[in-house]
Amino acid sequence: MDTLQSIVTNPAYHDYLAILKGARNGFVYGVKVRFPHAVVMSILFGRGDWRTRLWNIYRATRQHAFNLAKFVTLYKTFLLVQRKANGGKERSSDTFMAGLLGGYIVFGDRNAVNEQIVLYVVSRVISSFLPRAGRSASNSSADSAIKPLPPDSRYFTVFAALSWGAVMWLFRHHGETIQPGMFNSMTYLYRDSETWSNLRTLLWHNT
Repeated sequence: MDTLQSIVTNPAYHDYLAILKGARNGFVYGVKVRFPHAVVMSILFGRGDWRTRLWNIYRATRQHAFNLAKFVTLYKTFLLVQRKANGGKERSSDTFMAGLLGGYIVFGDRNAVNEQIVLYVVSRVISSFLPRAGRSASNSSADSAIKPLPPDSRYFTVFAALSWGAVMWLFRHHGETIQPGMFNSMTYLYRDSETWSNLRTLLWHNT
């Protein structure tokens, strides 16, 4: 145990153990994020008997967790390889290249879970171009000193309006281009609310 403890705390092994812990954190975070989401979606919109629904919950949770674990592992590994190839120094482009390769390998396969994750990332990347409410601390040398800043409320208002206007137009005129999960949600909200046959299907249950 003492030998193992000395290895874990040895700075010489830090970069390699960081890959291991990154994989662990990716797996745990994937379970925390996907499991409750899969449970709720299965209850609200799931099809089939409960055995089928439980299998779908397990499958989605497993895929999300393992994909995040694999991505973090590859990302940190690619960063380490590039840093060692550059004499121990990290270049600004290293993170992009590591993310690009990891994203291609792990999330390049088009399926429901990957599509949701990629769209989540895309929305965050796009919104990052909105002007921030205060000065950015991105020039700080310490990662721990960087704190996210919310978007400027004036620009966010325009961004929100354009986003909703665009998605509602797409839903009405080009619904085939919308991600299936969002399309189903929008159908439930906007189309299913157009039809009913009695008081029960008006207030309690869809037709």
